[in-house]
Order: sequence, then structure tokens, then C-alpha cells
Amino acid sequence: MTPTPRPFSQFVVKVHSRCDLACDHCYVYEHADTSWRRRPKVIDEEVLNIIAERISEHAAAHRLPVVRVVLHGGEPLLAGPDRLRHAAEALRAALPPGCALDLRIHTNGVQLSDAYCELFAELGVKVGISLDGDRVANDRHRRFADGRSSHPMVLRAVELLRRPEYRHLFAGLLCTIDIENDPVAVYRALVELEPPAVDFLLPHATWEEPPKRTPGGGEAPYGDWLLAVHARWEADGRPFAVRTFESVHRTLHGLSSLTESLGLEPSDLVVLETDGSFEQADSLKTAYDGAPETGLDVFSHSLDQVALHPGVVARQSGLAGLSATCRACPVVRSCGGGLYAHRYRADTGFDNPSVYCGDLMKLITELTDRTEPVVPAQSGEPVLPDALDERQLDQLARGYGDEETVRALSRSQLSLTRAMLAAAWDASGRGRAEAWGLLSELDGAAPAAVDAVLAHPYARAWAARRLAGDLSVGLGELAALAAAAAVRAGRGDKVAVPVRGGWLHLPTLGRIAVPDGETVVTGLADGFEVRASDGSVFTALDQPLRRVRLAGGWTVALEDVDPLRDSHDHACAERLSDGELLGWTGALRESWELLGRDLPRYAEGIRAGLATVTPLRPGPQGRDVSSAARQAYGAVGIARPATAPTLALLLAHEFQHVKLGAVLDLFDLYDRADDRLYFAPWRPDPRPLEGLLQGTYAHLAVTEYWGTRSAAYDGLPGEAADRARAQFALWRRYTAEAVERLAESGTLTALGRRFADGMRESVSPWLAVPLPAEAERGAERARRERGQLPLAGA
Repeated sequence: MTPTPRPFSQFVVKVHSRCDLACDHCYVYEHADTSWRRRPKVIDEEVLNIIAERISEHAAAHRLPVVRVVLHGGEPLLAGPDRLRHAAEALRAALPPGCALDLRIHTNGVQLSDAYCELFAELGVKVGISLDGDRVANDRHRRFADGRSSHPMVLRAVELLRRPEYRHLFAGLLCTIDIENDPVAVYRALVELEPPAVDFLLPHATWEEPPKRTPGGGEAPYGDWLLAVHARWEADGRPFAVRTFESVHRTLHGLSSLTESLGLEPSDLVVLETDGSFEQADSLKTAYDGAPETGLDVFSHSLDQVALHPGVVARQSGLAGLSATCRACPVVRSCGGGLYAHRYRADTGFDNPSVYCGDLMKLITELTDRTEPVVPAQSGEPVLPDALDERQLDQLARGYGDEETVRALSRSQLSLTRAMLAAAWDASGRGRAEAWGLLSELDGAAPAAVDAVLAHPYARAWAARRLAGDLSVGLGELAALAAAAAVRAGRGDKVAVPVRGGWLHLPTLGRIAVPDGETVVTGLADGFEVRASDGSVFTALDQPLRRVRLAGGWTVALEDVDPLRDSHDHACAERLSDGELLGWTGALRESWELLGRDLPRYAEGIRAGLATVTPLRPGPQGRDVSSAARQAYGAVGIARPATAPTLALLLAHEFQHVKLGAVLDLFDLYDRADDRLYFAPWRPDPRPLEGLLQGTYAHLAVTEYWGTRSAAYDGLPGEAADRARAQFALWRRYTAEAVERLAESGTLTALGRRFADGMRESVSPWLAVPLPAEAERGAERARRERGQLPLAGA
């Protein structure tokens, strides 16, 4: 039986195989492998097209929500702007719906220019730069072939990325360690550049070609070097993300590593060379000539075939794939045996500890000693299975939920957010301790202020992304939460918040244009004061969070400033203009009236639980799009449709996802070990059971919406009446069929079967409503088409 391959989600695409520098520590040109000599210098456009197709089919087959592609080399900028544009456009165009592209380029920076930055801003390409520190440190290895320094040109490149118009492109710096360089001097040189992240990398070495050791340098000089940097990094309040340090902190708390060089997580990275051949990790080039080769290429092989290559499987085998020495080591779950390439020895292959074993041991044990056990300071109710009573569960099982029921869900979600924030802060090594301490203090002294901030949907989104290892969201967001709570409390509390990209965001309040650097926010009885790094003072929001007041006194926030609103599957709209705000206000008010009239049993719960609408950009050809982010309870994302009835439908549809997500946080409705795929009647592609469950639950509201619309047109002619009846016929049939597929899956728990029974109970009366034969025939035609997704498909 063929084993199931583990999917790849990270792809290194070599767009140029040569370089304009002659770095003497480069693993591509200066180590054991010589395959670069046989590669085309520049990747062909047709090869890029096939690579894009292979990645797309892999993403579709494994339902990947996102893929990360790094354009690499050699020096990728040597490929030229036209080839890089083609690469970005081909990759983005090929990906299946629902799969996002995280596209980056890693460069030495020598060729970076305004024109390239404009191109990358247009194409959404983030830029990482290689820089080893100050001029002395960088020039030790990163020089031109004639010996000239590259340092001034690299600094010019970094300064480009620090400009406000390009700051969002800056992915970070990559620094290769040399123990002859002063670690503190290197750190200071890098921190002055205000990067969002820095990767400190051990130089590639093996037991055959051991790393540099200096006389009198101690038994673990690389561990000592990193610990010196860590001490300064902690003392400075962690001014940028460091994957090595973050990974050690995370693995010590039982979470996943953020880098292949630490931890036991299976590798999910593959390299595609300029000739279209698949290779394993680039670092293997340091082991022996041909070490990363697979013998496979994009023309004849799929990525699933690559995933079954013995070398790839070995890098995905976790603890079982380590040497006996490593398996018996007390820090193995943090170390993970080190980078696979660093284990190589000619006589025993990779069945060895890392050549940096002593350094990793010292780094991890020292950081363990520096990490004290933490009892989360946040109070709040625990998330308990009895958060809902039997009556409320019955309501939810049928797709509904009155005000009391949805408020119970909201309380359980607030408790979960508190727990996740504590876990995220703990797993991140407890940086920004003063912000955490203030948040904890206010939780006792001004709980309403803290509740208001933590109930904002994107507070939990921050915690979820940190716990998932997303270092693009830093601990600065935690400080911003504390600052917003301090402003709401108005007690005079102060907290430092870092500013990047020219905006200070205060969750639930809005944002202020402030110079980059460390700001101090003070919550005052009559407002707030923000003191910027240059001494300037701000006392008003430039872009406040705006709210729309609806009938009955209910208000909903139009969230167009929170940086974490990108948690939705679709691109978010920019700050709404006054005209757009007016359009949204009118549409929301009219749609709320329609919901109260046509879907009163859904409207009550929506009013109790929907706090935020995040405007999205329209889909291709202006198609309506909507989204409910799984880790952002209380928010829905919608691109404003042309009509208020459509907006009403999308609000009801997406809030069904919000409610069911909250239920799934409390209860198991199905066996989560079930990895089978199920067809939903409204989609051509199979989905995991949760996808079928979510879609079915959402379409209960869709069915009732079209049922009430059809009833309103009863006996009336016209195009609108015909459409309402056809949509009703279609969605009642789809939803009823989906309920039966769930019930017959054999994987529902007792409570899950109760939900299936409840959904059946809700849809059954609609099946009994008589409709004209033409409406039924239209529904049957739509069912056969399959590829044409009806309105509000999940």
C-alpha cells in the first residue's frame, strides 16, 4: 500500500543560478555540491508556468489554505523584472480558490532599486535581505569577486525597504553567524535598521567539514554567541522576531518549531531549480556533491511523488528518524537533532547528532533556565462544556440561537480568548512583560475595559496566529491591546507600544499616524496621550473605528483599520472613504430591516453576537465575496454587494459559520481523526467533514431566506419572483441532501447526530412547500452544472 505523502507548503523557486557576489561561505558555490554549473542561468517562462501548475494541483489536492513561495538563487534579482513579474503572476493565477499565496524573494540586496520595489509592491512580494552585521562583520565573507565591499549597497537596499511606501515589503534580515564577529556589535548594527525579523543562521558544516572553532573559544562558541545576542534582544524588549529564539521558547512549551533547524516537525519544503528539477533542502549541498538531488522534475512528476522520495521521507520522520544519541537526549524535542545537513558524516550518512550538538545543547538549556514557569495572570471563566444548557443546544442544533444563547457563546469565546492570549504570551517567551502585567492588573481593576478590548474579534486572531507560529504578528500587538485597555480604563496607566509602518493601532478605538519607534501610550480620564519616539505628542485618533447604529439601538463596527483583519480568506478593503462609509451605512440599515422581517429567528442571534463587519475587496469581475474567520468570533468579512437583500443573505450566511465555530470550540460534533473527504452538493470538490458540516449549517439560513422571499412573491409573476422560487428550490434540496450525508457519514458524535437531527427538523418543513414545476426544473439544471457555484456557496 502506497503511503500517504505529507504535503509541501513551502517552495523555493530558483529563478537564477548565478550570483553577483562571491561570498566564501556560500553553500551553493563554495561547498561540496557542483550542480549549479549544469543549470540554466535563468529560469525559462515555460518552466515557471509548469511549476505554477504543479504547486496549484498540490494545493488543490491537499486543500492547502496558503502556500509560501520564495524566489531564490543564486541572486534572484539577476533574473530581471520581466521574469520576476512572470513568476509572480503565473503563481498567483494558478492557485485554486481559497488558497492564498505568501510570495517572497530573498536577495543580497545589491541590485535592489526603486523600480524593483515598485514592482514588488504591485505584485505583493515581500523582500528578505542577507546581511551579516556591521561593515567589518559583513565584509568578512560577503564581498564581490574583486574583493570590494558589498556593505554600502546592502545598506542602501535596506534603507529603501524602510521607506514608508515600501516598509510593508520588508520581510527581514538573514545573518550568518561568524564567531570571530562580536555578537553584540552585530546585534546593534542590525537593530539600528529596525527589521521586522532577523534569522541568525549557523554556518553550514558537517562532521566531514566541521565549523570554525577559535582557540580559547570554549566548548560551545556558537551557543555562546547566540546567547549573547539573546541577552541583548531580551534587554531591548525583543525589537524584532528571531525564529531561533522563538522556536526554542515554543518547543519548551510543547508547541511547534518555526524553523527546520529545530524541533521535530516534519519538513514541508521543496526546492525547484532553474531547469525544473525537484531538489531537497538547499542546505544539503554542503554534505556531498549531488546530495539534494531527487531525480524528479516538474515535467514528469507530481509533488506527491516528490514527497515519497526516501530523502524527503527521512526529513519528515521526526523522532524516529534521529540517531540513537539524539533520541536519548533530554532536549531532543527542542533541538530535533539540528538541521538535517549538519548531521552528515561520510561513513554513517545522516545517522548522527548535529555537528553543532554542543552548541545547541548549551543554547537550549540556558534558555530553559531563563524561562521561568508562568501561571497565566488573566482571570475569567474557564471554557466549560456546560456553558450551554439543553434548551440552548437544541436551538443551535436547529440552526438558530436566541439572544441569551448567543450571549452564552460569546462568554465562552471571551474565556477562550483569554486562555489563548496567555498561552501565546507564554509560548513567546513572555516578552513585553510590562504590557502583560498592565493587562493583568486592569483585568482586576477595570474588567469592563479589558473585556471590551479582548472581545474584539481580532484580539483572538493575534493569539491564534502567534500559537500557529506566524511571526509576522509580533508582541507589539499584545502591547497595543494593553494600551487600548488602558485608554478605556482612563486611570493614567502607561505602556510602551512599538510602531512600524507609521501607524499606531489601538484595537477597538482606531489608529494614529505616528513616527516609527517605541511610543508610550497613557490612558487619561478624558482621552489619551501618545508620546512618540521623537518626542512629539498626539492626543487624537487620525482614523477612528467607525460604528453604524441600526434600528433598535444595535451598533456594528465597520473595521477598516485593524492590521489583523487580514485573517479572512479574501483581501480586505482599505480605509473607507466618506462616500463608501455612507454606502455601507445605508446598506447595513436596510439589510438589518430585511433580516428582522424575513429571518427573525436568525436576526436575534445576529444582533447579540455580530459586533464587527470587515469590508472586503470584491472578487474577480466584481463577484460577491464573504468570509467568517475561524479565529475571529463576532466578525464577518463582506465585499458590499449591489443590493441590501444580498447583504442580508451574506450576513445571515456568514454568522452561521461564526456560531458553529463557537460550538465546535466547546464540543466535538464529529470524530476529528476522520480524514476522509465528502462531497457537498453545492461544490465540485470534496471537503473534510467539518467543511461539509459548516456549509450545511450556513445553508439552513440560506434556505430559510429564499423560502421567505419566495413566500413574499407567492402568486406573483416577474423575474424577481421566478429567481426567488428557483433559488429556494435549489437550496432546500442542497441543504436536505447535505444533512443526510452528514448523518450517514458514521463519524458524528452523539451530539453531532443531535445537530443533524435538528438541521433535518429545520429544513423538512421547507421541503413540503409546493413550488411551480419550472422552479424545480431550474434547481435540477443547476445541480447538473456543478461548476457554477450558486449565490453564497460555502
